[in-house]
Order: sequence, then structure tokens, then C-alpha cells
Amino acid sequence: MTRLRVGVLYGGRSGEHEVSLRSAWAVVNALDPARYDVVPVAIGKDGRWRTGRDTLKLLEEAQRVLAPAAESGAEVTLAPDPTRRGLVPLGPGNAIPLDVVFPVLHGTFGEDGTVQGLLDLAGIPYVGAGVLASAVGMDKAAMKAAFRDAGLPVCRWLVVPPGEDPARAAARVADQLGFPCFVKPANLGSSVGIVKVKAAGDLPAALAEASAYDPKVVVEEGIDAREFEVAVLGNAAPEASVVGELVPSHEFYDYADKYIDDGARPLIPAPIDAATSDRIRALALDAFRAIDCSGLARVDFFVERPTGRVLLNEINTMPGCTPISMYPKLWEASGRPFPTVCDRLIALALERHAERARRRLSFTPPAPTVSGARRSSAGSR
Repeated sequence: MTRLRVGVLYGGRSGEHEVSLRSAWAVVNALDPARYDVVPVAIGKDGRWRTGRDTLKLLEEAQRVLAPAAESGAEVTLAPDPTRRGLVPLGPGNAIPLDVVFPVLHGTFGEDGTVQGLLDLAGIPYVGAGVLASAVGMDKAAMKAAFRDAGLPVCRWLVVPPGEDPARAAARVADQLGFPCFVKPANLGSSVGIVKVKAAGDLPAALAEASAYDPKVVVEEGIDAREFEVAVLGNAAPEASVVGELVPSHEFYDYADKYIDDGARPLIPAPIDAATSDRIRALALDAFRAIDCSGLARVDFFVERPTGRVLLNEINTMPGCTPISMYPKLWEASGRPFPTVCDRLIALALERHAERARRRLSFTPPAPTVSGARRSSAGSR
């Protein structure tokens, strides 16, 4: 059987660079070498793409200690040229054709539609959401607006745009949301840059922290709630996994709790009643469709403790795939080991690409009749 050549992209110019390496290592190990020829592509924090004989070994070493991708290997690029369909060396060497790309990139310049647009221009199938869903799913303000307009339940929130006076922002937060609240960069994940604010005096520092990662900041009301997650897989007919609950060991599920301290407890399946579980799974599929997502996503929820109200928190279009990440764990509990999930994701990528290839990209108007041509000519005078 001819093996598919799979380009696995990881790293990137993002605050989630190191997490991406850990996810990529899990994906590489889930791809059956009898079926796939993996081409690892390390994207450095400087944005340069590299691949080479030792790239996988260096990836394994870096992800173990959450270090950046090593600056090693031949520099390559992806030409926005559908006749090439692969990596082009920036120095000596041969081009590397690719059958499909698995962009295991979290955060900016990877999960936000930028790489997806490049892959569309290059004419290469790729795993995951397209440009629109990636961009909307990445931008928390646009995401919440899309959910709200689709009639999905979300918490109260507001946007602090770039350059807004901190005093004015603090007044708006106090008036519209109150405290505690959560201050987040609009475009980032893995809880990077998120601060829980308990009093108005702490808001300026939290806004400064979040805006260091993105000039647009989202502030959400604090809710006394349990946190739940659902994994989604599919294109036009997506499926939802069982529901899982995350019990943080910190005050909230922050970066350290996720990747360093390893203290959060995942409960899969979640200890909730069937009606709430069904409600959460249905809303996960609604959220997936609301942003025109495809391939995969993890959808996060709050269930308010005093009321039992279910609120949609966010969707992640390239969720973490590390050994401790909820996305693979949720599918494992649903009867799908991660290697079979990766097989399905690659099949979905090829399916979506084939469907897009059938679209018309140009329009040929019908030839005008003689009388129609005369009227057109007369009208032009």
C-alpha cells in the first residue's frame, strides 16, 4: 500500500509554541508508519520552517521539557502555488511533495486561519477547520458574537479594544460585569495571559498582562461553575464524544495547572445527570456548526452551580493533543483510541479538500443573442 506523506507542522510564533511541540509528538506517535510517511516541520519562534533527518529526535527532546523547537535542519517554505503541492527548500535540496498536512499549531500564526489560508493557496489538504472557522474560533470576541447570534447561551462579556483608557475600561467592567471577572487576550489559548480579577484595583495590571499577548482583550463575568468539555469530530455530520469534567487544582484551570503541575483532575465520563450531558453534547455540535467548523474541535462549557444553567464558554479548533489533553482522552472514553482519531482526521481532510476542488472558481457568461448584443451596444451609447 502506498503511504500518504503527511507534513506535521508544529511550534510557531505563538505563546503556545511549547505546547504545540508536545501535541505534535503525540500525533506523530499516533500515525501508523505502515500507512503514513511523516515529514516533521519545526516552525521556530522566529517563524522559520525547518526539517531534516534529526527533526523528530529533536522534537522528542524539546517536548519532554517544554522547550522551544531546536534551530536545526534545512530551511524550507510552503509555496502558495498549487502546482508544487509541497515544501520548497530555501537552499540546496529537493522539493518535498506532501499529500496532506496536519497543522498541530496552537494560537496565533497557526490556529487563527493564517496557515490555513496558505495551505488553501498551496492546494494541499489539511486537517482541521478552514480559514473562517479558524479565525472566528481563535478570536474570543468574534466567537462569542457568533454564538450569541446563533442563539447559544454564553456568559456576559465585553471587549476592551486597543488603546482604550484603563480607567474607562475599569468603569465599564465594574458597571456591566462586576467582580470577580476574567481578563483574557482575545487571540490566544492554553490559558496564557489569563488573569482572574477580584477587585477593581487589580484590573489595570490584568489588562496590561493580557494586552501583552493581544492588543484586544476580552473580559468575562466570573461564574461559580463546574467546567466541562466535549470533543467533536467530523465535517458536515459531526459527532460528539462523552462529556468530561475538569476539576482544577488551582483557583482556575491555568497554564501551570494544565502543563506543569499536572494537578487538575479529569473526570471522564463526567458525573452529571443524563439530561445535562445530552444538553452539553447537543450544544457542542451547535457551536461547531455556528462557526462553520470542520475536522475537529473541543468545546468547553460552564454549568452554574446555584442554577444548573449550561453556558457555552469557547471552542478550540486545534485542541491540545498531549497525553494529558482532554481531546484524546474524551475520544478514548468514547471507544476511539487516538490513532483511529488521527486516521479519521486525515480522511476528513482529504474529503473536505475533494469537495472544495469540485467548486467552480470562475464564471463563463452565456453568449449573448444577436438582439441582446444590439441592445447592449445601444445601451452603452
